[in-house]
Amino acid sequence: QVQLVESGGGLVQPGGSLRLSCAASGSIFSIVAMNWYRQAPGKQREFVAGITKSGTTNYEDSVKGRFTISRDNAKNTVYLQMNSLKPEDAAVYHCNAKELRVGVLFDAWGQGTQVTVSS
Repeated sequence: QVQLVESGGGLVQPGGSLRLSCAASGSIFSIVAMNWYRQAPGKQREFVAGITKSGTTNYEDSVKGRFTISRDNAKNTVYLQMNSLKPEDAAVYHCNAKELRVGVLFDAWGQGTQVTVSS
């Protein structure tokens, strides 16, 4: 199994930047994609950005051009660089790993990191 630990959340003013990190450990060889999701109070968890094992990235429309997902394979870490933050970006951000084991996809989740955007 894969364990995920997020870090980097905090309080930032509108227009500011934050970089989230997600460190993976355990059965990392089984990971085929890693994603960031977020959940604001009273709302469903939503996809934010993802990166596949081959390096293909995709983004939710509202963050395109502002957020960048990247990875450091040597550190088994995925990052989410968030620029031009808006109050509506405030949420708990969760790291997700898609594991492929015996032909079946499994989800691993981190505990989440809080992002607050406020002046």
